[in-house]
Amino acid sequence: MVETRLNSTFFNRDVLDVAPDLLGKILVRKFDDGTELRVAITETEAYRGEEDMACHASKGRTPRTEIMYHEGGFVYVYLIYGMYWMLNVVTSERGNPCAVLIRGIEGFDGPGKVGRHLQLDKSFYGENLLDSDRLWIEDSTISPSISTSKRIGINYAGELWSGKMWRFRIQ
Repeated sequence: MVETRLNSTFFNRDVLDVAPDLLGKILVRKFDDGTELRVAITETEAYRGEEDMACHASKGRTPRTEIMYHEGGFVYVYLIYGMYWMLNVVTSERGNPCAVLIRGIEGFDGPGKVGRHLQLDKSFYGENLLDSDRLWIEDSTISPSISTSKRIGINYAGELWSGKMWRFRIQ
């Protein structure tokens, strides 16, 4: 099978274009023993820069958010509840801190379950999806029907930002 890894042109676009376009794409995780897991992305959520009060970059550039200020195609992972590594894909141009949270993959709903199933850890922070040998995203021929809804768990961001219909799912 010929690999059709997504390139920088795909990721260096507006997060609101990338997030729904990731649905149906194939997330590939190559484990240390050489086995590969290949699953379709089924749910995403968009976080759009410093102006988005739900985005980690809303508080500005910090050591935690530094990778979000790179060009699209890098991995932003962070730990929640001391146990779940959340997988995010950086999008847009350098200096515009946007990212897509991968909320679901085939067989696993919820970003914590995704991170655990993929065996993610802090070492994935800053991984380049364009040339990584352990995590990447491939194109697919899947053209899913997509539904949108409000993002989850961000009431702290206020009504304007928590009300954005920036959660995308395969119907």
